[in-house]
Amino acid sequence: MTLGVLLGLVLSCLFLLSLWRQNSERRKLPPGPTPLPIIGNILQMDLKDISKSLKNFSKVYGSVFTLYLGRKPTVVLHGYKALKEAFIDNGDEFAGRGNFPMAEKIGKGHGIVFSSGKTWKEMRRFSLMTLRNFGMGKRSIEDRVQEEARCLVEELRKSNGSPCDPTFILGCAPCNVICSIIFQNRFDYNDQEFLNFMNVLNENVEILSSPWMQEKNNPKTEFTHENLFFSAADLFSAGTETTSTTLRYSLLLLLKHPEVTAKVQKEIDHVIGRHRSPCTEDRSHMPYTDAVLHEVQRFVDLLPNSLPHAVTCDIKFRNYFIPKGTTVIASLTSVLHDDKEFPNPERFDPGHFLDENGKFKKSDYFVPFSTGKRICVGEGLARMELFLFLTTILQSFNLRSPIDPKDLDITPVNTGLVSLPPEFQICFIPI
Repeated sequence: MTLGVLLGLVLSCLFLLSLWRQNSERRKLPPGPTPLPIIGNILQMDLKDISKSLKNFSKVYGSVFTLYLGRKPTVVLHGYKALKEAFIDNGDEFAGRGNFPMAEKIGKGHGIVFSSGKTWKEMRRFSLMTLRNFGMGKRSIEDRVQEEARCLVEELRKSNGSPCDPTFILGCAPCNVICSIIFQNRFDYNDQEFLNFMNVLNENVEILSSPWMQEKNNPKTEFTHENLFFSAADLFSAGTETTSTTLRYSLLLLLKHPEVTAKVQKEIDHVIGRHRSPCTEDRSHMPYTDAVLHEVQRFVDLLPNSLPHAVTCDIKFRNYFIPKGTTVIASLTSVLHDDKEFPNPERFDPGHFLDENGKFKKSDYFVPFSTGKRICVGEGLARMELFLFLTTILQSFNLRSPIDPKDLDITPVNTGLVSLPPEFQICFIPI
């Protein structure tokens, strides 16, 4: 028997063994399309529009199904009921962090966002406590955001009403808020150190900004140098990029819909006026503005499939068996764009969050920050920033597009993880 024939037999046996193991495993998991060896279901998906692929699979296999993104199974949750049952009703069991190769290579399971188990619990608890100690939920944090909003407006005035790309400047503002919390100091937008810091952040280079703790002599502690470093890095990356992207998309949508902008500015004039800074208390008296902010986040669908979760133990879920460590993907798009909850979900319409009397209407389907145990740590800060930044801008400027609003493209640019607005120019005309 030649070496080539022997090698062929060995490979054939391994191939058949792989198929047998895969089929045995699949019998217990939720249903799904038949995977190919090694590559799984990759060829059956549109990688440019994963959300659409998941929607199509859900029509065939239901709201809980299995895909193979390679050789390992991934359970997909599609629709509000499935997400609620998993992340809220069985929150602890679905609180792990799923496979994310790039993050694992860089962070090695440290920090908040990409950690699991004891590390995640301890660092999340520590981060929430630290943010509260620094003023989260208190007037002191609001003062910092208001100050940054005023600085943002002054920086935008320097454009003198000329067309500009707001991407960089809108990234500076939320980053400076995080700086003021962690460093107890904000930076001038032209400060070279701050500009270098922004460039490093945008390039995803490691940022060292965490202190050593007394805990360093405890070999079992989670408060290691690496964990504190990556927790701070998580706050900067998550707290800057998500808010600045949402702000940028907000301005694009307001340019596209000048009638919405006019209504928001009318509400600002009525509730706040022109001579004082907006505050968070104003939001409860501004139902239309509140609805616009919610609709922006719903429409933008920033993280279409959230970040991957994982089950922390073997679990029986809807009569299926999901082994410990299995990656779980939650389609936030399927909830935010549910056509029964939000009629014409592909259309930007603040009416989705208003009742028949024009009052703000809450929705359980509003999950841009995800839901359950893994909900975004900075949700409160992000909501405050979006309201104060946007109302301060609209209090100070009329927005104008260099091109006809009808010609503006608002189709998201999907990078695979985050939905970004297309590039656009905007003129900030002082009022």
